[in-house]
Amino acid sequence: MSNKLPIALSNRHIHLSEKDLDTLFGEGYQLTRTKDLSQPGQYACDEKVDIIGPKGPLKGVRVLGPVRSRTQIEISISDAFKLGVTPVVRNSGDVEGTPGAKIVGPKGEIELKDGVIVAARHIHMHTSDGEKFGVKDGDVVKVRTEGMRAVIFENVLVRVKDNFALEMHVDIEEGNAAGVKNGDLVELENRGVK
Repeated sequence: MSNKLPIALSNRHIHLSEKDLDTLFGEGYQLTRTKDLSQPGQYACDEKVDIIGPKGPLKGVRVLGPVRSRTQIEISISDAFKLGVTPVVRNSGDVEGTPGAKIVGPKGEIELKDGVIVAARHIHMHTSDGEKFGVKDGDVVKVRTEGMRAVIFENVLVRVKDNFALEMHVDIEEGNAAGVKNGDLVELENRGVK
């Protein structure tokens, strides 16, 4: 049985709450879908914002849709240094005690008290994939890449849901360091080692 799965590199982006979307772009604003992403229902938008930290800005950070219950900014470790915030690696949605930043849009700005994270590497899996790979939601596994710069990614969170498509996500810096690109196949090194 194959232990292979595709990998995707994630660049800096922001997820906005409905309230923050209204503040940044205007009351009742609707996001403009540019391109569907690999996970069902997720998409890149035309809209961009500037993120301002103590040391400087990240200009033109793309908004991803749809809106969420809470605003979250996902950046790389290098981005965190450019902003002047301490990089905090977290699972998506786990933002308590993380740095904040100012977000500037065309119609307004907000001071985010927390929500700036370096997203932890993770694998999205449909329930049937979880069964195939012998893992369950919340497991932590190792994943091996191939090629001249092959690495083993440790501490990879498995996320299993009926509406997920099979794909591992790492940030662009990790992907570049490992010499992988979107769509490359990587191998699940172990199963269900929480």
